[in-house]
Amino acid sequence: MGRTGPVAAGESSGSVVRRILLGSQLRRLRDSRGITREAAGYSIRASESKISRMELGRVSFKARDVEDLLTLYGVTDDAERDALLGLAREANVAGWWHSFGDVLPGWFQTYIGLEGAASLIRVYEVQFVHGLLQTESYAHAVVTRGMGDAPAAEIDRRVALRLERQKALVSERAPQFHAVLDEAALRRPYGDRDVMRGQLRHLIEMSEQPNITLQVMPFSFGGHAGESGSFTMLRFPESDLSDIVYLEQLTSALYLDKAEEVAQYEKAMKRLHQDSPGPEESRDLLRGLLQLT
Repeated sequence: MGRTGPVAAGESSGSVVRRILLGSQLRRLRDSRGITREAAGYSIRASESKISRMELGRVSFKARDVEDLLTLYGVTDDAERDALLGLAREANVAGWWHSFGDVLPGWFQTYIGLEGAASLIRVYEVQFVHGLLQTESYAHAVVTRGMGDAPAAEIDRRVALRLERQKALVSERAPQFHAVLDEAALRRPYGDRDVMRGQLRHLIEMSEQPNITLQVMPFSFGGHAGESGSFTMLRFPESDLSDIVYLEQLTSALYLDKAEEVAQYEKAMKRLHQDSPGPEESRDLLRGLLQLT
């Protein structure tokens, strides 16, 4: 189980993880007692679907509900109860991204919370440079291309959100970040020549950071393990929380945590790491593209 003490400033990104973690703890307790979701819901004056959402970490937690569920599940040890109630308090802390609620879809809020709490982020990207590695000019071009009819102020807000996310990579608690970018993402122009040159230079600089590993999957390799498209894998310091695979879609996202599904993406990611040129050779590829741009 993760920490259960007070949340320090800047740590609210872990609230999503703690919600999921608490939900899984409650689900395990309920299953171990053979109690149905319907019965659990009745005990807190709620529906079966509310219990399901709680156990999946999709809603906030009321202390009274958690207390009543712990009593129903036979958890009487004060230390165990206090730990879980502390987790509930942490799970309800709003993250910094809530101030961007005007331009942030609800389904993506979950991802930002998970991204901010991860200790290891691994990505494969084929369409464009990953958001955590985008320059401001490149991000502006990407957002404008995707939302050409949006007001300029909204586009600026979306770019600001992307830049805010990037601060995690240089923070004291920065995660390890391993990105594989398909050559297509580097050759597809967003913005003018200067924007693309600035983006390539930025990738070269970022790839030299100690917590960042950047590889390029070149066209010359041919078919490869990323045939299903872009995906992200997140790992967390909390030992009770499994790795999560994030698949973004046009209007929603999928979060996979079943062991057999995660294992398939783990296999694909390892193949991408093995088959792509290493970090230094990938930097040479980036330098070559920079000369051609």
